[in-house]
Amino acid sequence: MKKIFICIVLLFLPGYLLAQRTWDTIPYGPDYYRAQFEKFKKEPLVKGKVIFLGNSITEDGNWKKLLKDSTVINRGVSGDITFGILNRIDEVAKRQPSKLFLLIGINDIAKNIPDEVIMENIFSIVGKVRGISPKTKIFVQSILPTNNSFPDSPNHKNKDDHVVTINAQLQKYGDRLQYTYVDLYSKFTDSESRLDAKYTADGLHLNAVGYMHWVDILNNLK
Repeated sequence: MKKIFICIVLLFLPGYLLAQRTWDTIPYGPDYYRAQFEKFKKEPLVKGKVIFLGNSITEDGNWKKLLKDSTVINRGVSGDITFGILNRIDEVAKRQPSKLFLLIGINDIAKNIPDEVIMENIFSIVGKVRGISPKTKIFVQSILPTNNSFPDSPNHKNKDDHVVTINAQLQKYGDRLQYTYVDLYSKFTDSESRLDAKYTADGLHLNAVGYMHWVDILNNLK
């Protein structure tokens, strides 16, 4: 397994190593990020629970209520990116979750971080969890679509080609890296391949109907 993971990561390394790193690797709202991370580290170490990990789209979900499970742990941080997840993944993995649901990447895209770097980071997140908590069942969820008919968060929108490219790679390597790929993207789009307006109030984040739809998708996983 370790050899397979290394080989896949190496597929993306040449461009990553040769290119000059000019992109922004700091999460949006770094002060909030640091405060949340410090809070997480002080929480009691409880193992074997379900953990949701990601950015504001994850953080805004009331997972305990949505899943009817008071033990679910929410590790979403508003504004987070893949580099931020990598920085705090040990805190999550050491809790040895029974299931880990990861959704990350749209803020990276908004910062114009290259697709191959985003994919490499997500694969590294999976590898780190595997190394610390090999029994955890990992679910890598596709990046959600956005809807550019809403004026909010313009940097996150009109970048559907990046979302589609990354999601295709996440799906492709699921079996090899031993995670379950969850296709949220196609189940949240309208007839124009945008985030369906009934699931959002700003074209990026989800509303209550969106979260209920998300849970329905997860409940129907095989």
